[in-house]
Parts: sequence; C-alpha cells; structure tokens
Amino acid sequence: MSREVMEYDVVVVGGGPSGLSTAIKLKQLNPDVSVCLLEKASEIGAHILSGNVFETRALDELFPNWKELNAPVKTKVNKEKFLFLGKSKSLSWPTWLLPKVQHNHNNYIISLANLCRWLAEQAEGLGIEIFPGFPASEVLYNEDGSVKGIATQDMGLDKEGNKKDSFEPGIELHAKVTVFAEGCRGHLGKELIKKYDLDKGKDPQQYGIGFKEIWEIKEEKHEEGLVMHTAGWPLDKSTYGGSFVYHAANKQVFLGYVIGLDYKNPHLSPFDEFQRFKTHPSIKPIIEGGKRISYGARALIEGGLQSLPKMYMPGALLVGCNAGTLNTPKIKGSHTAMKSGMIAAETIIDHLKENKNLSSYEDRFKKSWVHEELHAARNVKPSFSWGLILGIIFTGIDQILFRGKLPFTLKHKHADHETLKLAKEMPKIEYPKPDNVITFDKTSSVYLTGTNHAEDQPVHLQLKDKDLPIKYTLEKFAEPAQRYCPVGVYEIQNENNQEKFVINSQNCIHCKTCDIKEPSQNINWVTPEGGGGPKYGNM
Repeated sequence: MSREVMEYDVVVVGGGPSGLSTAIKLKQLNPDVSVCLLEKASEIGAHILSGNVFETRALDELFPNWKELNAPVKTKVNKEKFLFLGKSKSLSWPTWLLPKVQHNHNNYIISLANLCRWLAEQAEGLGIEIFPGFPASEVLYNEDGSVKGIATQDMGLDKEGNKKDSFEPGIELHAKVTVFAEGCRGHLGKELIKKYDLDKGKDPQQYGIGFKEIWEIKEEKHEEGLVMHTAGWPLDKSTYGGSFVYHAANKQVFLGYVIGLDYKNPHLSPFDEFQRFKTHPSIKPIIEGGKRISYGARALIEGGLQSLPKMYMPGALLVGCNAGTLNTPKIKGSHTAMKSGMIAAETIIDHLKENKNLSSYEDRFKKSWVHEELHAARNVKPSFSWGLILGIIFTGIDQILFRGKLPFTLKHKHADHETLKLAKEMPKIEYPKPDNVITFDKTSSVYLTGTNHAEDQPVHLQLKDKDLPIKYTLEKFAEPAQRYCPVGVYEIQNENNQEKFVINSQNCIHCKTCDIKEPSQNINWVTPEGGGGPKYGNM
C-alpha cells in the first residue's frame, strides 16, 4: 500500500508537556529546524489528566516571561495540610515535619490540559506544525535498524480490518530524529524499549492509577490555594496510595486518588476505593452540597531512577513519562517531563549541526537537576513495599535526615502484573452501592469524560490469547480487569450458561491500566483511530 511521505528534521510523538517542550526548545535554539508534532487526541489537551500542583522550574527556563505571555498558571499555593485517615477519624500531621520535597509553597494549582493548550499556541507561533487527531501507530525503521520515523493510523477500517468506503491510508513521517513523548506506558515506547533492550540491567517499572474529579463546591467551603494530601484509609496498610484535594480557582476542587498498581488483592477495585474515600468524615463535608463536573483516570509511572530505561537509541529519543521521569515523593512529573524534553532538544540541535551521537542525551540528563531530583527520590517508592508505617518512617529518615543521600539504592523486585495473589487466597471486598450524590458508578463517570470511539473499527485492546480470560484469569484471579479498569471496559457476561469475556472498547479512556496490570500480560493497548478517547476540558 502506497502512503504519502512527509520529511522533517524532527518528528515529536505526543502533545503533552514533554513533547511540546521538546518542540518549542528546538525552535528556540534553531528557527530553521523543521518540526512536526503529532497528537492522538482530537485536540491538544483532550487526553491530558494530572493532579496538578505545578512547579514552574522548567517553565521558568523555557519561557522566563510566561506571566507576561498569560500562561494559565495563576492560583498560587498558600496553605498545606496532610492527614492520616483512619476509618472514621483523622490525624493532622504538621507540615513542618514533612520532607522538604513535599512542600508546595511557590507552586501553583493548575490544569495541565490548559497549560498544554497554551504551550501549543506558543509552539505554533514558532512555526511548529501540530497535527491533532493523527495517532502514530507504527515505528518505521531503516535497513540498518535505526528509527526512520513513524506511520500514522490507517483510517476507515471496519472491525475485521477491511477497508470501508471512507478508508484513508496513514501517512509516513520520516525524520532525522524522532522523539517519543507519548506519556506513561506509550505503546510505541514499549515496543522500542523491548526492541533495543533499553531496560537491560534496570529494575522492573512501577505504576499507579490516578483518579481525578473536579467539583464545584459551596463558596463558604472553598479555600482557594489550599493543597491537602492524605494517606491511610480506605486502603489497607500493605497497599500503596493516597489522595489529593486541591482548591483551585472559581470555587473548584480537584479531588483525586492514586493507588499503586503493585497491589496484591485481585478483588480490589481502585475506582471503588476512590469513591469510598470521598465518604470519609474529613472529606465528605468539603464536597457536600457541591456538584461533580468532571471525571477521569490515568496510569502514572512511579519506578523512578532505578527503573529508568536508556533514553536514546539509533535515530530516536524517549522523553518524559514515556521513559519515567516522574518524581514520586513530590507527586509531580510535569516539570521533570518538560525539562527532559528541553535536554532532548539541546541534544538534537548538536546532533543535526555537528553529527554528535544521540547518546550525549544521557550525559546531559545525568548532569541536570532532573537527575539530581530523581536520585534524591529513588528510595521512597520501594520502601513502601514494607508497608505504610515502615515506608513512612524510612521516608522521613531518607528525605529529612539524609536528604535523599543515603549510600544505597533500594530495588523494585517485581513488575506490577506479577504481584496479584490468587483470588481464593485473598479476602473479597464488599463495596457500598453509589448514592449518586457523593459516590457514583463507572457508567455515569465515563459519561463525564466525553469519551467516544467510532464503533466499527478494529478493537484497540488486543488479546494475545482470546480464551485466556475465561479459561485461566477468571478461575485464578476472578478476572480483575472487571475491577482495575476505571470505566468498565471489561465485563464477564453469561450467555446460555457460558461465560464470555466482553470488551467495551468504545468506553476506553486510554489510561493503560489493563496493559500494565493484566497478570499474564495478555492485553496489548494499541492506538485507535485518531480523535477517539476522552475529551477532557480543564483536567
């Protein structure tokens, strides 16, 4: 099949903070470099979801005059709280006793989706070509094995892969350097890590699933600029996780929960744990009488320095959360993702001008403040494998007394898909029915995401073995996909006394949790037709 070919100096895959920062920095350093940026969402920002308390360090470097340029970074943090939750009570922890890395003064409560939209405006003003609705579905290789570029998704195929009347072949985009900035668990990044053995000698990557709702609350309950985090209930002491409650502008509260995907009990439903969290006496009064206006979920990458793959390969670079630059104890990855993209841009300019090897990216990265941050944070996440209490005690010693400079590095021993215990060995969890006031079901929640996919297209959630869910995973693990998916994509239905595994792929919000947590790694997430998925507003 003949495809149209377009040539660029640099092709960037992904319109999040790392991809946009890469593209912008390239043009700032050399306006003559031709740069194209692809985004699978219908518009920049539509697939962006983050807490988000934002540290401006990278933005200060990229646009020192960002305030004059009216960046959507307005609500300064002015108050902080940290609570340990029991089932019905809470203990307020003095913020001066928290590690410095968890202090948020001088940071801002923002919508990362809106920041990305603003960054895209700056990028287009610099002459960067941005193509939303064009997912990169395939990596193209040169004969010598180096990355040649990417091909966009063929459009107009039916469920069986046959061409419809509306069929349009994808386009090949060739580049001297291709930058993969797909975000957490990028499907092309996953392929490249495996092909080039980029994770050789590294610890298994670690992930969490993050939920977020935006609530409009009563004025008397709103404290603009307040940042609150919690640990403890409703999770047990062996499950990693915690919440955030951020009071943004316009009487809005960003309410969220993150649960480590290394949890052990297959009966656990992260979505229902989040809903249950909202019923706590310290949380419910904040949103009572308010209105939920947005919902979303996304996997986040938490492995840190010891799980960070090699970030360069012949003809291409990995940046941001596609590699794993999130700072877990800070609960922040936007500033580090942006900086990794800026370092990538500097590397590429030298490569194009002086034919310097792309391996210099790694050298620059190791000399940067991002590496310094990740090195200081490296022991926090693995310490929680000992349980909540020991993890907190160790983090205090590591981050407060030693400032992340202990003379050893703890290891991640397992990938998240390896941690589930057999269903018969673990207690079942009974979740209360939603009241549709404070707590909700998955159906009403996915509606708020604005998610849509063309129904007659190939299913983008591919099973390597279509019989495995019923013949193995249901029996051994009570088919946890029914519970770990935050929007009910996966169901077990009974038809004529036969159990059937059903994939409602049109509900998928591209969180990638199934690709990460499925115990046999039987589900492979690939990109659907362009423009599909959620349409997040100011998440």
